[in-house]
Amino acid sequence: MTSPDPTPGALPPILAPAGDPARPTQLHGILLLLLAIFMFTLMDATGKHLSSLYHPVQVIWVRFVINLTIVAAILAPRLRSTLTTRRPVVQVFRGVTQLASGLLFFSSLQFIGLAEATAIMDINPVLITLGAALFLGESIGIRRILGILAALCGAMIVIRPGAGVFHPAAILALIAAGTYAAGALLTRTARSDSTATSVLWSALVGSVLTSLAVPFFWQPIAAKDLWAFLLLGGFGTVAQALLIRAFALAEAAAIAPFGYTGLIWAGLWGWLFWGNLPDLWTLAGALIIVGAGLYVWMREARAMNRAV
Repeated sequence: MTSPDPTPGALPPILAPAGDPARPTQLHGILLLLLAIFMFTLMDATGKHLSSLYHPVQVIWVRFVINLTIVAAILAPRLRSTLTTRRPVVQVFRGVTQLASGLLFFSSLQFIGLAEATAIMDINPVLITLGAALFLGESIGIRRILGILAALCGAMIVIRPGAGVFHPAAILALIAAGTYAAGALLTRTARSDSTATSVLWSALVGSVLTSLAVPFFWQPIAAKDLWAFLLLGGFGTVAQALLIRAFALAEAAAIAPFGYTGLIWAGLWGWLFWGNLPDLWTLAGALIIVGAGLYVWMREARAMNRAV
């Protein structure tokens, strides 16, 4: 999309009248985000399996190289034109944030459960809301600030530093949430580029940077693990394309809360594949994170609706 960011304080498209053409666009963004989160959790589950066998740098490298191969094959007839971007610096930083988020998250999965890592990562919607206010000019109020603080408290309950159950890897997931939020905001900034351009740049930046590092961590890939690496790359490619399109169609703060559905899928995959169920502390922290984000979103949406 080439339209500029909405004026701060304007009515979010999700609250627009039924006849407003922005309404179906916002709904499409929500649906695409829900599907992207589902695909990302499948990628995360595959990554957790592979990270127990291979170094996370190698896992991430394969993920990006497969991503780049798929995208380049699809875009081959117009590869050069697709690579052309109006925001090259933004695209490079987008790629870096995506790489950092994936590497940090997969590293944490070597030591903590998928549901726990996902619960920590799920503070990213409130971080996106904060970042959208600070850097994109979207409105913010005291309720959003309180919600952000509540979500951070929820993350601390999941991590439980000093409680005897804390693992340093949980901090990696927390940092990954920050880099993920930064990437989402950069996606919003680069929405003048097509989805194909953003996907191609993400895959290219990730492939180049991980190719420089992977020789130091390489170990031969067993034939029985090839299917998992292929799935990892496929899930990542589709999920990233859906995510980019979702944030290009819809207001960042409006669709961000739907990212919480990843908790449901992560808990399901953790139970099905590893027999792990989150403990009561993790559930309590996750509920606080989700509740804080949803409360902030609903209250601010109502406030903007009354202002119209």
